[in-house]
Amino acid sequence: MSEKIIDLQKALDDALSLARQHIDKGNVATYIPELAHGNPKHLGACIMSTDGERYYAGDSKQLFTMQSISKTITLILALKLAGEDEVFSRIGVEPTGDAFNSIVRLETKTQFPLNPMINAGAIVAAGCCFEQKGDRVYEEFLDLARKLCGNKDISMDEKVYISEKTVGMRNRAMAYFLQGEGVLKCKAEDALDLYFRMCSALVNVCDLSHYALILANNGKCPKTGEVLVEESVVRIVKTLMVTCGMYDGSGEFAIKVGMPGKSGVGGGILATAENKMGIATFGPSLDRKGNSVGGLIILEELSKKLGLHLFSGNVFYR
Repeated sequence: MSEKIIDLQKALDDALSLARQHIDKGNVATYIPELAHGNPKHLGACIMSTDGERYYAGDSKQLFTMQSISKTITLILALKLAGEDEVFSRIGVEPTGDAFNSIVRLETKTQFPLNPMINAGAIVAAGCCFEQKGDRVYEEFLDLARKLCGNKDISMDEKVYISEKTVGMRNRAMAYFLQGEGVLKCKAEDALDLYFRMCSALVNVCDLSHYALILANNGKCPKTGEVLVEESVVRIVKTLMVTCGMYDGSGEFAIKVGMPGKSGVGGGILATAENKMGIATFGPSLDRKGNSVGGLIILEELSKKLGLHLFSGNVFYR
């Protein structure tokens, strides 16, 4: 096989330039009032490779809230605090094909959320955390997020948190239903408050690319060698990212991008290239499924050019 040499910075710049031509095809999230203030023209990306090099493009320093990307960290924390048996006795691992905030399957199929990447599942995962640590658990979540993102200054956006808590009636309906069915064992409002706080953690793509790299490296920080997440937990999280991480667009993402990925309606997406690199994108202009229009294009282009699809051949970088 002949070696194909790719310049990572050029590949990233080219992908962002292409994506910028299409971001007007989406809209910022408005169902959370504070997110409606997002600038739809913002677009940024960051790659972090296993040798510690970082490559930036666009609005890479722009802060945004994790939103549903936080569900992956919530799951890691729930598995650590409550254990795999307890967590998955109350949350399934199957994709839904429904919108992330759908409640229909709780009533028509099973009272247990089908996976931890939809809102109902993440609320139960947050409940599992709260049951173990009570009010102290959000600080434990932030400590974990800071380590995974390599940024000790990650904090909560108070305005977004209040905005979500004020208008989150569908999530509130799910939580009270789950409490009524005995799936949520703590008070619904306690699980909800923690869930809203987790979604409101502020990051940029540099932070998320570091986290994505930890996942790509099976839980170990390449720079320090420290194991931040057990490999068995990383395997669970990445598998669920492949099948459920991009809402009801997960199947299309798996075909076009072919990496474990997780998106949030704040505009972020993180993706892991196994044993190679962590990638994060930000663009608050969203498609109808809640995924960043620009971020999807960037990741699809990088996957093609760099051979990052799980079923692609090798590519050599410089």
